[in-house]
Amino acid sequence: MTLLRNRWLHRALGVALGAIFLYAAASKLPDPRPLVTIIWGYRILPMGPINLMAIYMPWVELLVGLGLVTGYKRRAAALLGSGLLAMFIVALAINAVRGVNVACGCFSASAEDVSNAWLLVLRDTPMFLAALLLWLAPPLPEKQAANR
Repeated sequence: MTLLRNRWLHRALGVALGAIFLYAAASKLPDPRPLVTIIWGYRILPMGPINLMAIYMPWVELLVGLGLVTGYKRRAAALLGSGLLAMFIVALAINAVRGVNVACGCFSASAEDVSNAWLLVLRDTPMFLAALLLWLAPPLPEKQAANR
């Protein structure tokens, strides 16, 4: 358990996961309109919330990425990231069970970038687990880690 609470592991996970969130936000921030089409393709939400999601989700991804990479409020960023990833996994799993492959909207705003929903669930799960680790098992203080 001490290894999971190692500060270097947390820094590495934070930088890696944060970079993924920053990369994901970068393609959607300039123009969130294509994201509306992608979210609509999931066939889960009515149009009203979809527009709001398309506008705000890339900004939340940006904040999560910055928090994880810089370490500023890393646990709060990990909590937000866990929530986003849980939401993504549930939405993808719903469509996977339906047998519908979807345009993920993860790293591009192209509605034609359709992928197997089960593979996307498998891809997102390790990121979700990393975010949970960063949130739920903060690194031990240096003194306490040295005594173990």
